[in-house]
Amino acid sequence: MAVYKGKYRVKSTRLPNRDYGANGWYFVTICTRNQTSFFGEIIEGQIKLSAIGKIAQQFWAEIPKHFKDVHIDAYVIMPNHIHGIVIIDRPHNVETCQQPFGHPSAGTSLHSTSIDQSNKFGPLKRGSLQAIMNAYKSSVTRWCRKNGHDYFGWQPRFYDHIIRADDSLDRIRKYIVNNPAKWEEDKEHPANLWM
Repeated sequence: MAVYKGKYRVKSTRLPNRDYGANGWYFVTICTRNQTSFFGEIIEGQIKLSAIGKIAQQFWAEIPKHFKDVHIDAYVIMPNHIHGIVIIDRPHNVETCQQPFGHPSAGTSLHSTSIDQSNKFGPLKRGSLQAIMNAYKSSVTRWCRKNGHDYFGWQPRFYDHIIRADDSLDRIRKYIVNNPAKWEEDKEHPANLWM
Protein backbone atom coordinates (compact mmCIF):
# COMPACT_ATOMS: atom_id res chain seq x y z
CA MET A 1 0.00 0.00 0.00
CA ALA A 2 1.11 3.53 -0.75
CA VAL A 3 0.67 6.52 1.53
CA TYR A 4 -1.00 9.57 -0.03
CA LYS A 5 -1.81 12.67 2.05
CA GLY A 6 -1.21 10.67 5.22
CA LYS A 7 -3.62 7.88 4.28
CA TYR A 8 -2.97 4.41 2.96
CA ARG A 9 -4.11 3.80 -0.60
CA VAL A 10 -4.25 0.59 -2.58
CA LYS A 11 -1.91 0.88 -5.55
CA SER A 12 -3.49 0.98 -8.99
CA THR A 13 -3.93 -2.28 -10.86
CA ARG A 14 -3.46 -0.47 -14.18
CA LEU A 15 -0.21 -0.94 -16.09
CA PRO A 16 1.91 2.15 -15.34
CA ASN A 17 2.99 2.85 -18.94
CA ARG A 18 -0.26 1.93 -20.65
CA ASP A 19 -2.43 4.59 -22.28
CA TYR A 20 -5.89 3.22 -21.47
CA GLY A 21 -7.39 5.61 -24.02
CA ALA A 22 -5.37 3.93 -26.78
CA ASN A 23 -6.81 1.54 -29.31
CA GLY A 24 -7.17 -1.93 -27.90
CA TRP A 25 -9.38 -4.80 -26.83
CA TYR A 26 -9.98 -4.90 -23.07
CA PHE A 27 -11.56 -7.69 -21.02
CA VAL A 28 -13.10 -6.09 -17.95
CA THR A 29 -14.77 -7.40 -14.81
CA ILE A 30 -16.80 -5.11 -12.59
CA CYS A 31 -18.08 -6.36 -9.22
CA THR A 32 -20.84 -5.17 -6.94
CA ARG A 33 -20.11 -3.92 -3.43
CA ASN A 34 -19.44 -6.85 -1.10
CA GLN A 35 -20.21 -9.22 -4.02
CA THR A 36 -23.92 -8.76 -3.33
CA SER A 37 -26.14 -10.41 -5.96
CA PHE A 38 -27.95 -7.26 -7.11
CA PHE A 39 -28.26 -8.33 -10.76
CA GLY A 40 -30.29 -11.52 -10.40
CA GLU A 41 -29.73 -15.22 -9.93
CA ILE A 42 -28.58 -18.23 -11.91
CA ILE A 43 -31.31 -20.80 -12.51
CA GLU A 44 -30.41 -23.98 -14.41
CA GLY A 45 -27.31 -22.37 -15.90
CA GLN A 46 -29.09 -19.22 -17.10
CA ILE A 47 -29.12 -15.75 -15.59
CA LYS A 48 -32.54 -14.48 -14.49
CA LEU A 49 -32.03 -10.73 -14.27
CA SER A 50 -33.51 -8.53 -11.56
CA ALA A 51 -34.70 -4.99 -12.36
CA ILE A 52 -31.19 -3.72 -11.59
CA GLY A 53 -29.70 -6.49 -13.73
CA LYS A 54 -31.90 -5.51 -16.68
CA ILE A 55 -30.75 -1.90 -16.40
CA ALA A 56 -27.12 -3.00 -16.06
CA GLN A 57 -27.53 -5.03 -19.26
CA GLN A 58 -29.32 -2.22 -21.13
CA PHE A 59 -26.75 0.40 -20.13
CA TRP A 60 -23.85 -1.92 -21.04
CA ALA A 61 -25.32 -2.42 -24.52
CA GLU A 62 -25.64 1.38 -24.85
CA ILE A 63 -21.97 2.15 -24.09
CA PRO A 64 -21.16 2.69 -27.81
CA LYS A 65 -23.92 5.33 -28.03
CA HIS A 66 -22.10 7.44 -25.45
CA PHE A 67 -18.47 6.94 -26.51
CA LYS A 68 -17.41 7.51 -30.10
CA ASP A 69 -15.21 4.75 -31.55
CA VAL A 70 -15.95 2.44 -28.62
CA HIS A 71 -17.57 -0.93 -29.28
CA ILE A 72 -18.60 -3.85 -27.12
CA ASP A 73 -18.08 -7.51 -27.90
CA ALA A 74 -19.13 -10.48 -25.76
CA TYR A 75 -20.46 -9.70 -22.29
CA VAL A 76 -22.49 -11.30 -19.53
CA ILE A 77 -24.33 -9.92 -16.53
CA MET A 78 -23.83 -12.28 -13.59
CA PRO A 79 -25.57 -12.05 -10.18
CA ASN A 80 -22.79 -9.96 -8.61
CA HIS A 81 -20.45 -8.99 -11.44
CA ILE A 82 -20.18 -8.19 -15.13
CA HIS A 83 -17.68 -9.56 -17.63
CA GLY A 84 -17.30 -7.81 -20.96
CA ILE A 85 -14.99 -6.98 -23.82
CA VAL A 86 -14.65 -3.27 -24.59
CA ILE A 87 -12.99 -2.22 -27.83
CA ILE A 88 -11.47 1.22 -28.33
CA ASP A 89 -10.90 1.74 -32.06
CA ARG A 90 -10.12 5.38 -32.83
CA PRO A 91 -8.71 6.10 -36.30
CA HIS A 92 -6.49 8.91 -34.96
CA ASN A 93 -4.64 6.68 -32.45
CA VAL A 94 -1.73 6.07 -34.83
CA GLU A 95 0.79 5.37 -32.06
CA THR A 96 -0.93 2.07 -31.32
CA CYS A 97 -1.48 -1.15 -33.22
CA GLN A 98 -3.53 -0.51 -36.36
CA GLN A 99 -5.38 -3.78 -36.74
CA PRO A 100 -8.71 -3.84 -38.54
CA PHE A 101 -11.70 -3.79 -36.20
CA GLY A 102 -12.41 -7.28 -35.02
CA HIS A 103 -8.91 -8.76 -35.17
CA PRO A 104 -6.33 -8.42 -32.42
CA SER A 105 -3.03 -9.62 -33.81
CA ALA A 106 -0.82 -12.28 -32.23
CA GLY A 107 2.55 -10.94 -31.19
CA THR A 108 1.62 -7.30 -31.80
CA SER A 109 2.10 -4.95 -28.90
CA LEU A 110 -0.88 -2.80 -28.09
CA HIS A 111 1.14 -0.63 -25.73
CA SER A 112 1.42 3.05 -26.45
CA THR A 113 4.56 5.07 -25.81
CA SER A 114 2.61 7.70 -23.87
CA ILE A 115 1.93 7.38 -20.16
CA ASP A 116 -1.60 7.11 -18.83
CA GLN A 117 -1.86 9.80 -16.16
CA SER A 118 -5.46 8.94 -15.27
CA ASN A 119 -4.45 6.66 -12.39
CA LYS A 120 -2.13 9.17 -10.74
CA PHE A 121 -4.79 10.91 -8.55
CA GLY A 122 -5.67 13.31 -11.38
CA PRO A 123 -8.70 13.62 -13.62
CA LEU A 124 -9.56 10.73 -15.89
CA LYS A 125 -8.48 10.92 -19.50
CA ARG A 126 -11.56 11.50 -21.66
CA GLY A 127 -12.58 8.33 -23.48
CA SER A 128 -10.17 6.13 -21.53
CA LEU A 129 -11.23 2.71 -20.29
CA GLN A 130 -11.45 4.12 -16.76
CA ALA A 131 -13.69 6.98 -17.93
CA ILE A 132 -15.95 4.53 -19.78
CA MET A 133 -16.26 2.22 -16.76
CA ASN A 134 -16.82 5.13 -14.36
CA ALA A 135 -19.57 6.58 -16.59
CA TYR A 136 -21.22 3.16 -16.87
CA LYS A 137 -21.11 2.53 -13.12
CA SER A 138 -22.39 6.05 -12.39
CA SER A 139 -25.31 5.65 -14.81
CA VAL A 140 -26.43 2.38 -13.24
CA THR A 141 -26.04 3.85 -9.74
CA ARG A 142 -28.04 6.98 -10.66
CA TRP A 143 -30.86 4.81 -12.04
CA CYS A 144 -30.83 2.75 -8.83
CA ARG A 145 -31.03 5.84 -6.61
CA LYS A 146 -33.91 7.31 -8.67
CA ASN A 147 -35.81 4.03 -8.54
CA GLY A 148 -35.63 3.23 -4.83
CA HIS A 149 -32.59 0.94 -4.83
CA ASP A 150 -30.49 3.12 -2.50
CA TYR A 151 -28.69 0.05 -1.15
CA PHE A 152 -27.02 -0.69 -4.51
CA GLY A 153 -23.27 -0.17 -4.80
CA TRP A 154 -20.18 -1.10 -6.79
CA GLN A 155 -16.77 -2.30 -5.75
CA PRO A 156 -14.57 0.80 -6.22
CA ARG A 157 -12.19 -0.69 -8.79
CA PHE A 158 -12.44 -3.00 -11.77
CA TYR A 159 -10.25 -5.70 -13.26
CA ASP A 160 -8.94 -5.39 -16.80
CA HIS A 161 -6.88 -7.55 -19.13
CA ILE A 162 -5.51 -6.28 -22.44
CA ILE A 163 -6.35 -8.80 -25.17
CA ARG A 164 -3.38 -9.15 -27.50
CA ALA A 165 -4.09 -12.21 -29.64
CA ASP A 166 -6.94 -14.03 -31.38
CA ASP A 167 -6.49 -17.20 -29.31
CA SER A 168 -6.77 -15.15 -26.12
CA LEU A 169 -9.87 -13.42 -27.51
CA ASP A 170 -11.46 -16.79 -28.31
CA ARG A 171 -10.73 -18.13 -24.78
CA ILE A 172 -12.17 -15.01 -23.16
CA ARG A 173 -15.31 -15.09 -25.32
CA LYS A 174 -15.89 -18.74 -24.36
CA TYR A 175 -15.32 -17.91 -20.70
CA ILE A 176 -17.90 -15.11 -20.88
CA VAL A 177 -20.51 -17.20 -22.71
CA ASN A 178 -20.06 -20.20 -20.39
CA ASN A 179 -19.90 -18.17 -17.17
CA PRO A 180 -23.57 -18.64 -16.14
CA ALA A 181 -23.38 -22.42 -16.60
CA LYS A 182 -20.27 -22.53 -14.39
CA TRP A 183 -21.63 -20.20 -11.69
CA GLU A 184 -21.26 -22.77 -8.91
CA GLU A 185 -17.49 -22.90 -9.62
CA ASP A 186 -17.08 -19.12 -10.13
CA LYS A 187 -14.69 -17.39 -7.73
CA GLU A 188 -17.23 -14.53 -7.45
CA HIS A 189 -19.98 -16.95 -6.31
CA PRO A 190 -20.82 -16.05 -2.69
CA ALA A 191 -20.14 -19.61 -1.51
CA ASN A 192 -16.60 -19.46 -2.96
CA LEU A 193 -15.52 -16.00 -1.79
CA TRP A 194 -13.66 -17.17 1.31
CA MET A 195 -12.09 -20.33 -0.12
